[in-house]
Amino acid sequence: MSAVEDKLAGLGLTLPEVAAPLASYVPAIRTGSYIYTAGQLPLVEGTLGVTGKVGAEVTPEEAKELARICALNALAAVKSVIGDLDKVVRVVKVVGFVASAADFTGQPGVVNGTSELLGQVLGDAGVHARSAVGVAVLPLDAPVEVEIQVEVAD
Repeated sequence: MSAVEDKLAGLGLTLPEVAAPLASYVPAIRTGSYIYTAGQLPLVEGTLGVTGKVGAEVTPEEAKELARICALNALAAVKSVIGDLDKVVRVVKVVGFVASAADFTGQPGVVNGTSELLGQVLGDAGVHARSAVGVAVLPLDAPVEVEIQVEVAD
C-alpha cells in the first residue's frame, strides 16, 4: 500500500474500483508526465446514490461530500494508469462541474470537497489550480462531476 493510500486509510477511506465508463472513453490516460482523468461522478460501487440539482434537491453540504467521492474515484483512475499513487508529483488542475439550480452560486464551496481531500492525502502536492463551473445537467442527473490532471514521476 502506498503512503497516499495509508493517509486515505487514516481518514477511514479506501480507493474504490475504477468506475466503468458510461460511453466511449477511458477513465484516465497518460501522456508524457501527465495523467488526465475523465470526468468522475460520485459513484459508490457503481451506483449514483444522490441525483438532482445543487441548491434544489441537493444541499451544498451533500454536494461537497459528493465532490469528495469524485476525488476518490479520480485517484482510483490515476492509480489504474500508474499503479502507485506515490508517483504523483503534483495535482496540476481540478475541474469541478456542479449541476446547479438557477440561483445557486456556491460552486466553489462544493468543489472544495475535492480540493480538501487532495490536500489531506497529498499535502503540498495536492495544491492545484481549479475551476468550479455551474452547469444545467450532468450525466445520470449527477449533482457533481470532477476531473483532475496530475503530474507523475516515472
